[in-house]
Amino acid sequence: MADCVFCKIIDGTYSGSKVYEDEGIIAFMDIQPVNQGHILIVPKKHVELIADLDDETSGKMFVLAGKINKALRKSGLKLEGINYFLADGEAAGQEVFHTHLHVFPRFEGDGFGLKFSENYRKVLPDRNKLNNIAEKIKQLL
Repeated sequence: MADCVFCKIIDGTYSGSKVYEDEGIIAFMDIQPVNQGHILIVPKKHVELIADLDDETSGKMFVLAGKINKALRKSGLKLEGINYFLADGEAAGQEVFHTHLHVFPRFEGDGFGLKFSENYRKVLPDRNKLNNIAEKIKQLL
């Protein structure tokens, strides 16, 4: 896609600090990191949503995320944990509409977080409703 920043990094139009590259995926440092060591894993094929990405490529992305996790833990960078974050669609917070998986170090007080509704921990869903939703999803797998 002509105006996609990730496609431009992949084709070399824009520079990127690469940590990994093969025929199907690339990983590079996020230019606006949550914390030092924030890495993006991106399929080379322009695909907006992960649901539209082939299983082999999405699987490779998560295998690489595990390897990056191990490398980050050995890197000496400040971290107490690691997040994997994939925003799939605008309502989920996706800002660059090319599938990408964030892998980034976390530590107490780093300022990053997700905001839950007031009732998140107070109101649990009905088990029958959960079972009905689970059955619908199971049938579609």
